[in-house]
Amino acid sequence: MAKNLPFVGALIFGLLVVASMSLFTVDQRQHALLFQLGEIKEVIREPGLNFKWPLIQNVRFFDRRILTLEPVDPERFLTAEKKPVLVDSFVKWRIDDVAKYYISVGGDETIAKTRMAQTVNSGLREEFGRRTVHDVVSGARDKIMADVQKKADADMRNIGVEIIDVRLKRVDLPAEVSEAVYRRMETERKRVANELRSTGAAEAEKIKADADRQREVIVAEAYREAQKIKGDGDAKAASIYGRAFSQNPEFYAFYRSLEAYRGAFRSKSDVLVLEPNSDFFKYLNNAGHGGK
Repeated sequence: MAKNLPFVGALIFGLLVVASMSLFTVDQRQHALLFQLGEIKEVIREPGLNFKWPLIQNVRFFDRRILTLEPVDPERFLTAEKKPVLVDSFVKWRIDDVAKYYISVGGDETIAKTRMAQTVNSGLREEFGRRTVHDVVSGARDKIMADVQKKADADMRNIGVEIIDVRLKRVDLPAEVSEAVYRRMETERKRVANELRSTGAAEAEKIKADADRQREVIVAEAYREAQKIKGDGDAKAASIYGRAFSQNPEFYAFYRSLEAYRGAFRSKSDVLVLEPNSDFFKYLNNAGHGGK
């Protein structure tokens, strides 16, 4: 029995080697192609443990996840106005038909990405060439991305690749064009600012003139009203004076003479040259008689 142990051990080791060469596992993130003598025998899409004949069959695995293609540098395109723009984009893609993918590009991801980049680049160039700078910057970006994705997907299906999405991350003007655009924008903003200042100044003058006119009208109306009130007051005062003095005309004449004396002799230096019997001195000359 002890003599058979090396043979049994060798047999078990051989079976383990054969088993390791016969069994393989497909991950849920992978496609698998089973080849027999260099030809595709089976496409394995479901994850799990699988069997193959050693030596005459072999397996290749391909990523089934969504992958990203992103150019290193932005691409330069011309718009309908023949103005250059720099476009930074990326593509989301995955292997849809792994057998067709292997047959078309030999399973080489680099070759697939090169063809994909050419297809997407051509689609973007065509779409940008039909639109203005305004459209590609803001107005029609969604339409551009949808159209390019649709065309690129139709082309890449021929090699077993599905284009899931095409995105424009950024659309910029080249430095030399940006500088000219910024200068033009600055000039336009200055022109608008000057127009607004002129309009504001004109409006301010208009408001000021209207305020001055309203002030003059208010002052004139106030003066007219004041004169009217003053006239009414003077009339009432004269009426009162008239009624009061009409009751004693002699006292009224005496009061008026006193007012005349007060107005004539406001200063000590005032001098009047009159005849002694003048009416101006009527009440002064009769002062003694009044006492009697």
